[in-house]
Amino acid sequence: MTTRGSTTGHTSFPTTDRPTPRRPWRWIALGALLAVAGAAFALWFFLFRDDAPEAVDLGSALEGVTQPADQPAADTSAPPTAGGAAAPTAGVGGTWAVDRSVTNAEGVGSFGGFRVNEQLVGIGAATAVGRSRAVEGTLTVEGTTVSAASISVDLTAMTTNDSRRDDAVQRALSTSQFPRATFVLTQPVAVGSAPADGQRIDLKATGDLTIRGVTRSVTVDLAAQLEGNVLVAVGSLPITFADFGVRAPTAPIVASVEDRGVMEFQLYFTKR
Repeated sequence: MTTRGSTTGHTSFPTTDRPTPRRPWRWIALGALLAVAGAAFALWFFLFRDDAPEAVDLGSALEGVTQPADQPAADTSAPPTAGGAAAPTAGVGGTWAVDRSVTNAEGVGSFGGFRVNEQLVGIGAATAVGRSRAVEGTLTVEGTTVSAASISVDLTAMTTNDSRRDDAVQRALSTSQFPRATFVLTQPVAVGSAPADGQRIDLKATGDLTIRGVTRSVTVDLAAQLEGNVLVAVGSLPITFADFGVRAPTAPIVASVEDRGVMEFQLYFTKR
């Protein structure tokens, strides 16, 4: 006997189509891509990035410069003399001293240092920058002439933009024996006219530069500007290390380094 709707000798069951589970290859690939990107960024950040500070610039030095509250702004007004010409500015005249409490918008104050090009192992060209903020000095203005100036930089406080070369720089400069570099003006610098507040002045200053016990006469290009009660000056000078008995500093990360560089400074003076 056959029952309607059935098949003799067989029993049928309903079936359900189940999708084959897919492995999360897409997410694995995305994770791997992010990992590679992160590793590449870390490699760039720690090795390939050239994070050397920019060369000194008067505009950057002036930007956001702080004004010591305990000193009045220099009086740059100059009454005319009998002949109609402006008299020497009494407000600017006098002795000015490096004031390490003054900084710019980036929080950088007075410093002296150097810049030199180098080749780093496995990386390529880079710029080594060394700076010391332990700066002292004075300059004297008489009328429209800078009659005297003396600047001293503590080289034992010199650090670079890569701490792996700092010890090498200290050895190259022999800071244990010659802890300071100095510049002493040997020729008066004629400004030409009494500077007004906010007026840029470009000058050349000739003096004796002493590094590692060796003194040489040099002429430094500098730019200066009176900003409120702060006299701001920046300057630079190409130098050959051998002229001062300095061997270009080397370190394990350095493949080669040029035997010449640039001495540079940024100075903030306030009146005594």
